[in-house]
Amino acid sequence: MKFKTLFTYLKIILCAVLLAFNYQLFIVENGFAPAGLNGIATMVQYKTGFSIGYMSLLINIPLCVFAFFFVRRKFAVRSLCFCLTYSFSYLLLQNIGLDAFQYVTQGHDTIYPVILSGVISGFVYGVCFKNRASTGGTDIVAKYINLHKPRLNFFWVTFILNAIVAAASFFVYASTDDAGALVFDYKPVCLCVFYCFISSFIGDYILKGTKSACEFTIITSHGDEIATEILTTLKHSCTKIDGIGSFTNDKKTVLLCVVNNHQIFDFHTILDKYDNTFAFSKTINETHGNFKRLK
Repeated sequence: MKFKTLFTYLKIILCAVLLAFNYQLFIVENGFAPAGLNGIATMVQYKTGFSIGYMSLLINIPLCVFAFFFVRRKFAVRSLCFCLTYSFSYLLLQNIGLDAFQYVTQGHDTIYPVILSGVISGFVYGVCFKNRASTGGTDIVAKYINLHKPRLNFFWVTFILNAIVAAASFFVYASTDDAGALVFDYKPVCLCVFYCFISSFIGDYILKGTKSACEFTIITSHGDEIATEILTTLKHSCTKIDGIGSFTNDKKTVLLCVVNNHQIFDFHTILDKYDNTFAFSKTINETHGNFKRLK
């Protein structure tokens, strides 16, 4: 159990270091804010030179204390571990010099670092949330809202909060013309929203899992025959339930079976052989556990 806990914290620490690299290599030099409270920190650094690392500490330590008392203690401690590692990693990377590795577009084709940074951030978010942690900032706020409004999707709550913060980038990244007048540009806002969408999509995908499958529910008069053929052909078993049709009062067998996605066509082939058979299916995002494997 202790090894599992240590491995969880190791994953959180590595994700924090990865996010620090992500900001340093793809975000801070490309004139857009990645939204959220870290986005505010990015805009503050852009305007004043005050480091994202220090701003992240000032923002996230109080939020983690808040989460400790009003969300969940384990979640707060793990989030604090992430935020401290991220902040100190960013400060270190800021001082060692990574100019040769930075992706600086100078205002051209900024969409590419946005895509790269969005995918990396989404991966970090997904891994952290699967390990009962967060990256701080609006993630903690969204977690608090989600705890009291559980029907709201966690990542879409985060996206909405980030979009509100992103609107500020419209004013922060405004430039001045030769006459000294402000020139506003929607590009930083669009890049910020696109970044949020990518990171939310990737994070949501990782959180739901990649072990997708297909669940079939079959109502039939040939329960034993179909179950036997599924077993011999697809190497899957079924759960049998006795049922009675409400219209005819005839006895039926209800079969529940989960198969891999690449076996769906073969499953349809089996069902097509039998009359008095009705089936429907649905996609499962992730499966857990396993019975004794069939040989």
